[in-house]
Amino acid sequence: QVRFVESGGGLVQRGESLTLSCDTSASPVSRQSMGWYRQAPGKQHDLVAGITIDNRTVYYGDSIKGRFTISRDAVKHMLYLQMNALEPEDTAVYYCNYYYGPALKPPVWGQGTQVTVSS
Repeated sequence: QVRFVESGGGLVQRGESLTLSCDTSASPVSRQSMGWYRQAPGKQHDLVAGITIDNRTVYYGDSIKGRFTISRDAVKHMLYLQMNALEPEDTAVYYCNYYYGPALKPPVWGQGTQVTVSS
């Protein structure tokens, strides 16, 4: 069971920004690569961004490149996703979880945080 707590979602208009936060203090992630995923209604979880343990390798999905930035604060046990220039297509529930690379997804999910972008 993952014990990550996502926050920061909300309702915004097209072009606006949001910053999502993920508290990982309840689960050991200091030696884990982490990522943000999202699930739109009726769809599967999609990888949005991933960051490795040493912060040297960062992955971004094609649809969000240049608009979203993933970062982590190991001291505070926090993971962040800065989202700029939001589009209605970004509407989804966003989750933080372990990152296994672009082709794999975690099997267990937490509560997530809802992001809704209106046009």
